[in-house]
Amino acid sequence: MFYVEEGVVFLIDKPIDWTSFDTVNFIRSLFMRFYGIRKLKVGHAGTLDPLATGLLILCTGPMTKNIEDFQAQIKTYTGTMILGQSTPTFDLESEPNKFFPTEGITAEQIDAARKKFIGDIKQYPPKYSAIKIKGKRAFDYARSDEEIELKARDIHIEDFKVNTERFPELDFEVTCSKGTYIRSLAHDFGRELGNGACLKTLRRTRIGDFKVEDAWQLEDLKQAIIDSGEEYKKLKIES
Repeated sequence: MFYVEEGVVFLIDKPIDWTSFDTVNFIRSLFMRFYGIRKLKVGHAGTLDPLATGLLILCTGPMTKNIEDFQAQIKTYTGTMILGQSTPTFDLESEPNKFFPTEGITAEQIDAARKKFIGDIKQYPPKYSAIKIKGKRAFDYARSDEEIELKARDIHIEDFKVNTERFPELDFEVTCSKGTYIRSLAHDFGRELGNGACLKTLRRTRIGDFKVEDAWQLEDLKQAIIDSGEEYKKLKIES
């Protein structure tokens, strides 16, 4: 049974095509419905894009006060980027708008480019992102073709591994600080090679000491909430 009003931390394996807020609203509505709770505070510790999967930390009740602490922890991602093309969103949420020849790019060049992104670096967020500028989301400016000035942010890349076995698709693993956009990393990596690149897949596998292997699948958590709901309501009535 989950004492969500007292505060619980859930590890969720977010599925593809769900937003982080979709996941929060889904869990909140389940508890409100099956636990008979009229109001419940639920928040997440670090957004995942709809095309990304993996570890999402959800907090309820008083535990939402710890969200910033979770967000500040180092994160690990695995994924695939495609060399030879770029998109406006830096991933496959939009169609490629530029193409580049990949012949002649060597494994040695890829490794040299990879090393340049390890350590303290500056990174520009994608213009299609949820960053607020003058009270408005960056993606709202981008969708209306309104020019905006995005400021570079200081981030830290602890480790960045790139596998060339499926070239021009490159599988990677990156461990990085809060505020890192992996879409921007893929885009900048392609540019460093004098080429183009966009993110194809992304999965968050770790946040601090929390691992995706220990996370709930949404359907399993849904069933657990339904199964324990009557017990919770009975306990509340008796107390």
